[in-house]
Amino acid sequence: MDTPSLAPYPLGSMTRLPIPAPTATRDPLPWHVTITVLFALAVFWHLGLPDKIYFDEVHYVPAARTMLAGMQANLEHPLFAKSLMAWSIAALGDTPFAWRLPSAIFGVLGLLAFGRVMWWVSGRRFASIAAMILLASDFAWLVQSRIAMLDMVMAGMLMIALWLLSAAVALPRAVPTIARRWRLAGAGVAMGLSLGAKWSGLPVVALIIALMLATRALSALRNWTAGPMVAPTPGIGLRELLVWLILCPAITYWLTFVPGALWHDGRVPLFHMVDWHEGMLRLQASVVRHHPYQSVWWQWVIDQRSVWYLYEVVDGAQRGVMLIGNPFTMLAGLPALGWCLYAGLARREAGDRMAPLLTAALYAASLGLWLVADKPVQFYYHYLLPGSFLVAALALLLDGLWQSGREGQVAAVSALALALGVFGWFWPVLTAQPLHHGVMSFQRWMWLASWR
Repeated sequence: MDTPSLAPYPLGSMTRLPIPAPTATRDPLPWHVTITVLFALAVFWHLGLPDKIYFDEVHYVPAARTMLAGMQANLEHPLFAKSLMAWSIAALGDTPFAWRLPSAIFGVLGLLAFGRVMWWVSGRRFASIAAMILLASDFAWLVQSRIAMLDMVMAGMLMIALWLLSAAVALPRAVPTIARRWRLAGAGVAMGLSLGAKWSGLPVVALIIALMLATRALSALRNWTAGPMVAPTPGIGLRELLVWLILCPAITYWLTFVPGALWHDGRVPLFHMVDWHEGMLRLQASVVRHHPYQSVWWQWVIDQRSVWYLYEVVDGAQRGVMLIGNPFTMLAGLPALGWCLYAGLARREAGDRMAPLLTAALYAASLGLWLVADKPVQFYYHYLLPGSFLVAALALLLDGLWQSGREGQVAAVSALALALGVFGWFWPVLTAQPLHHGVMSFQRWMWLASWR
């Protein structure tokens, strides 16, 4: 999907000139692939355990089964992720592995896409490698990749969309227009599929589209009034950009409802989608019953409230699955956000400013949704996207340390080691491994009383 023989221009660079082909060591793709393979091993390790439905799988697995029977189910969410789950069950059988396979695949692909986004946006090898390590070990990305829910299909497709968009923008000007065009088209499809899985990525999609269109329009205005400014997508006019970034996602999103139009009972009215979506919104707002693990946005930010997806005897052993953010990564990421704002405002080069500013903006947009959403009962897994952009901020900060010299490099590597060390300590309760100290085993990981 990338063009390995061309180094990326940092997103937002105002000039795009031909550059020499980089050496084999400049593009960190081999590192990205290696980290992705290791993460895939972690995701697929005993993916079928627990060998029963747990936590919100109780909503989505039965919904997939019902959809296979040609009947409507789980109407408060779009259909794409549930359709993937249904097709996986149809192809592989009604087993825990089949239920969870779509989440696992998109978790792995999403991690690779995240690393490529960081490379194309920042042009920094260390930042992209560190970002992948931090995301793979942030707890939430792994846990959500191993459960049959909608979130990882949404997040994985969104990361793929950002990968394609960032590459389309960062490719040098000399690259043929077709190389930019197919990436924009693919990004449009990926955005539509992300929204077709779950709406949580809508603020990110809206922000990126607005930035792309605004920058394209600004370049046209500036060329007319004040002098040269190269558009973010040379060779792609504003009208074509509207097709790829608005019309293509909209059509793709609409197509994700086609399986529902084939139901025998309660078919989706493909040509009356406004009423259907109003009903979806009403259903999402109607869940008001208190849940013992529910939380709100500020608790996610400070890593205060966990969710125990599972804690019981399963497959002959006491097992648990706990969702919380990696304490080191989530808390260290907060000052990193402040550093991104400072770096974005203080740096002189547009390319150097864009990566930290964009990271902070994406975090704010994805978190802001949950400050205003009419969804009374919320959980830590709604922090999946904001937490990912928080990881990106921390990676950029660590890259700044890496660039500062030997002492900074030691600090940056030590931070990654600490994140991995905490991840290793929590591994048993992230992956439903046997807990050998009986029913009270959970106390080993209860660093805060609010995690119980």
